[in-house]
Amino acid sequence: MERFDVVVIGGGSAGMASAISCYDNGATNILILEKNDRLGGILNQCIHNGFGLTEFKEELTGPEFLTRFVDEVKKRDITYRLNSFITEVSKDKVISVFSPDDGFYQVEAKAIIFTTGCYERNAGAIAIPGDRPSGVITAGTAQLYLNIHNYLVGKEIFILGSGDIGLIMARRMTLEGAHVIGVAEIMPYSNGLNRNIVQCLKDFNIPLYLSTTVSKVIGKDRLQEIELSQVDEKLQVIPGTERRVKCDTLLLSIGLIPNSNLEKDMGVVLGRTNGAVVNEFLETNIDGVFTAGNVLHVHDLVDYVVEEARIAGLGAANYVKNVSYKNDKKISLTTDNNIGYVIPNTIDVNPLIDVDIKFRVRKPGKDKKIVISLNGKDIRTIVKNAIIPSEMEKIRIKKELLNEEGTLLVRLEDR
Repeated sequence: MERFDVVVIGGGSAGMASAISCYDNGATNILILEKNDRLGGILNQCIHNGFGLTEFKEELTGPEFLTRFVDEVKKRDITYRLNSFITEVSKDKVISVFSPDDGFYQVEAKAIIFTTGCYERNAGAIAIPGDRPSGVITAGTAQLYLNIHNYLVGKEIFILGSGDIGLIMARRMTLEGAHVIGVAEIMPYSNGLNRNIVQCLKDFNIPLYLSTTVSKVIGKDRLQEIELSQVDEKLQVIPGTERRVKCDTLLLSIGLIPNSNLEKDMGVVLGRTNGAVVNEFLETNIDGVFTAGNVLHVHDLVDYVVEEARIAGLGAANYVKNVSYKNDKKISLTTDNNIGYVIPNTIDVNPLIDVDIKFRVRKPGKDKKIVISLNGKDIRTIVKNAIIPSEMEKIRIKKELLNEEGTLLVRLEDR
C-alpha cells in the first residue's frame, strides 16, 4: 500500500491551494486525488470573468484562475491523479480509490484534506408539483453543457432561484441567442451577489420576480409551460396568484449543499452548513483530518476559497511534522438568532494564527453592527451600511485577543 504524508481529496481550487500550502510549509509527500479528467473542478466551466480580484489583483476567467494554481502544483512536482473515484475513507485514514487506468487500489495518509466542493439542489429536492418532462435541469448542469460541450439546452428559458450560477447563466444564455423570460426567487430578496444582479439581469432587462415560485411544471415529453405563484411570509403559495408562462427549459438555481458524504461516513461530525465542525486550522473532530472550501461552507468568491484552503494546508503540515498547534483550553463559537452559522466552531486559546470568523446573516438589514465578544467582553465591532445573506462576512480576529477559555459570541445589532 502506498503511503503519503498528506492526501488531498478533490483537485479544484481548494485542493490545489491546500496542497501548495502543505508543500510550502514543509510537508512535501503529497497526493491529490481528482475525480475528473483535469484539475480545476467547477472553474473549468466558469468561462466568465470576475475571478482573482483579491488573490491576484486582476480580473480573470475561471480557467485562467485555475491555470495559475495548476502551474504552481506542477512547479512543486506535487503528485496528482485524475479520474480517481473515492469509494471509502476509513477512520484510520486509508483511502479506497477506483480508477479506469489503475483499477482499485488503496493509499494510506498521515493527514487528509477534504476539498470535495458542493453539489446543486435539484428538482427532487423541492418536489415541484406537475409533470416530469425533459427540460428541467440545474443551472450548473446547463453551464457544463454549454461551456464544455457546446450544447444549448433550450431556446425559451425561465430560471427558478437567484443563486449566482443561475444569474450568470441568464446572461450566458442570452448572449448565446436564447430568450431568458425571467427569474423567480421564493425569498423577498435575491440570493445572488449584487454585482451579478446588475451585470446579469438589469443590464439585459431580465425581470426578477421576488416572493415568487414555480408551483407547477407542465409538459408531456418536453417542458411546455410553468405555473408561477406568489408566496406569503411563510413561503406558502398564495391561491389565486397563479399564472402560466410558456417555456421549453427551466433552470434551477436553488442552492448548493456541501458534498460531505465521505466525511460523514468516516465519522466526521457535521454542523449547520452540512459541512464539518472545525477548529481554527479547519481540523475536524478526527485528528489529522482537515477540510476547506465549499465542502465546509458555500463561498461567494473563489479567492476566499483559496485563502481558507491555505489554512487547512498549514494545519495538515503542522500535524504531519508533529508541530504543536492545539491545546486543552478551547473557545466555543456561537451566534445570535440573526446569524445562520459561524466558522470555525472552536478556537484554541492563544492560537498560533490570527483567526478569520466567517458567517452569513439570515435576512437583509441596513445600518447594522457586527459585534464579536469573548466571555461578554466586546473584542471587535464592525459597522455595516447594509448586510445580506448572499454575501459571506469575514472578520479577522488577532490571536492576541483570543487569550482565555470560554465562549465567543457573534451578534448583529442596530447601529
